[in-house]
Formats: sequence, structure tokens, C-alpha cells
Amino acid sequence: MTERATGRDRERDADEASSHVDAPPAKAKKKPANPTEVFEKKTIALVYDFDGTLSPRPMQEYSFLPQLGIEPAQFWAECSRLAREQGADPLITYMHLMYKMAREKGLRIDRDDLVKQGAKVELYPGVAEWFDAIAEWINIRSESKGVELRHYLVSSGLTEIIDGTSIRHHFHNVFASEYWFDAYELPFPKRVITDTGKTQYLFRINKGIEDLGDSINSHMPEEQRPIPFRNMIYFGDGETDVPSMALMRKSGGHAIAVHPEERGKGFETCVELFRAGRVDFFAAADYRRGSDLFKRTCLLLDRILADIRVQEEVWKVGRGAG
Repeated sequence: MTERATGRDRERDADEASSHVDAPPAKAKKKPANPTEVFEKKTIALVYDFDGTLSPRPMQEYSFLPQLGIEPAQFWAECSRLAREQGADPLITYMHLMYKMAREKGLRIDRDDLVKQGAKVELYPGVAEWFDAIAEWINIRSESKGVELRHYLVSSGLTEIIDGTSIRHHFHNVFASEYWFDAYELPFPKRVITDTGKTQYLFRINKGIEDLGDSINSHMPEEQRPIPFRNMIYFGDGETDVPSMALMRKSGGHAIAVHPEERGKGFETCVELFRAGRVDFFAAADYRRGSDLFKRTCLLLDRILADIRVQEEVWKVGRGAG
């Protein structure tokens, strides 16, 4: 009797133990969706190079070099020669050479002078109206409320000249080379943005870390980044933009190459970029409504807007609000 009773007790104990140990854990109750929470990945970023992309020529050629009385081709050739001779970075070299030549001419140019020069920079057709036209397109085509459009400029040109252009106010932020005017007798490069260095600023936009005093090297999970690469389009004009275009395409974003209206070297470069898969599209640098550039940009924007709507719906379903 004792054995049987003990056996039955053991069987019962085993059954009870298995019910606690082996059985799958009870499902946690799903928390109700918070009606105040919203899907936040709705910011679209259009990122532009400047020289050759928004403006036909390097910005220094419109006012600075004419003041020095030097032909642009001669200036850039001297920059290349000096950089090779000294084993120096070409961008630092051009910033140094600008003011070395100005001093030799007896010209003192400060930040205010450079800002004023920005007013003389020419823009491609339609650039001035482009920003409002793109915003209007998004407002009409978006099926998701709260989509925000931002324009960024990432350029190896000069911040000071860009600040004086008629389109500066359209940009959410500008990342460009810049001088340090106060610390030295002559202006000294404060920031130099190289071709590969531009990619840092794409990550800053992607991660929402736009304060240059903050590091972007810490890991940030994709789902925490405020502007996904898939919501970004990069505009450039040539080989100097390849690192940015490659990063954008590799990361799920988009890129468009532009060229002058005439089909010369710039056109051939764009064809090569397209065939190499560096860009989604290329077009003449005509920013007017109805141009190939406008229509192809809008095609990509439609894709981005559709993806935002899909991602938002997936988010709602995951939150139990679908």
C-alpha cells in the first residue's frame, strides 16, 4: 500500500512538475496600443551636391577668381600642380591658394565678403522654384499624414558663399567646407569636406546627429534612425559624388546624376554612372517643372511615399492597431 501510494504520489508530483517545467510559458497579455503613438519615419531628405549640380560652375568662379584677375582653368591647374608637388589634399590646397593669391594681390577678404559673393552665383534653370514645386508634389501625392520634406546640401564648396545664395533658406542644414577667420592672420580651413568625407554627413542625416560636435561612430540600430536611407535621394554631377551615390544605393536609398544640357563629358559620365548601377536615373540639370529631372525625381518620390505608407501600415499591425 505504501509503495503504491508512494508511487501514485510520485506520479502525481511528476505530473505537477511537468506542468510547470515542460509546458510552454503562458503568453503575455498584449498591451493595448497607445493611441497617442505615431509612426515617425516619415521624413524625406533630398541631399544635393552644389558645384555642377545646382550651379553650372564652381562657386569660386563667379566672383572670387575674377577679383584676383585669374582665369579659372589656370587657378585649378595650379591647385592640382601644387597638391601633387606637396602631396597635399586638393581641397585644402584650393582653400589655401585662394587666400595666398588674395594676399599677393593686396586683397583682404573676410566672411562678409564671401557671403556677398554668393549673390552672384548662377543656378541651373528652375532651381529657385524647385523646392516649392517638390513640396507641392509631396503634399498632393502623399497618402500618409505628417510627411516632412527636408533639403540638405553636402558640398566641398564654401559655406560662406553658399550662405549668400538666394536658395540658402530652403536647406534644413548645410555641410560644406568652411574657413576659420578669427584665430589666424589669414583664414585657415575650419572644415574640409572631401569626396569620401561627404558620406559622413549622409550618416549624420540618417541618424539625426547633425551637430558636428557630436560623434556618429556609436552604433545606432536601424529602427532608431529618424531618416532611413530608403527615404533619401542624393543629387550629384560626377565622379566626385560616387562615394555618396554608392553608399546611398547600397543602403536602400536613391541617387540621381545631372549633367549640362549639352551632351559632352558630363553626359558621358552620367551614362557610365547609370550603367555601373551608381544611380537610379540621370538627366539634364533642368529643375523646371515638367523636365526629365523633375519627372524622374517625382517617380522616386512616389516610390518613397508608397514605402512610407507600407511601413506605417506594418507598424500599425505590429502595434495591434490594424
